[in-house]
Amino acid sequence: MYVLVVIEHDSRRTRILGATAHPSASWVAQAAKHLVMDLEDLGCRARFMIRDRDGKFPELFDAVLNDAGIDVVLSGIQMPRTNSIAERWIQTCRPELLDRTLIWNQRHLLHTLREFEQFYNGHRPHQGIANARPLHPLPPPIDDPDT
Repeated sequence: MYVLVVIEHDSRRTRILGATAHPSASWVAQAAKHLVMDLEDLGCRARFMIRDRDGKFPELFDAVLNDAGIDVVLSGIQMPRTNSIAERWIQTCRPELLDRTLIWNQRHLLHTLREFEQFYNGHRPHQGIANARPLHPLPPPIDDPDT
């Protein structure tokens, strides 16, 4: 199964856009349309989309994002650090979820990934952003040593 995930770079918030056994250009373009609609509904403003150079991303994918005012930036060839935040999510999702779960079908995979998305965004602290959780701000610092 192929899973399409988008991660906000500054907050590390993930969005599961879908999963399929046979990704096609139309499926990826439709996922981009859903992403743009979700961002508009939430009032979020994205400026850039960093993506790899996979052939599964059609020109329509870039066009949908460009129409929404999002510039598509292609990652460099053989430069894993360019996409390191997404790679870190994969290295978190696999051992914490997928290696421990028997997935029955696509519907079950999507349900499981959405549960993990809620955990990842709402409860799991991220060291890269000072142990904050993506959907919650950092607590105020303790200035008084007696507390």
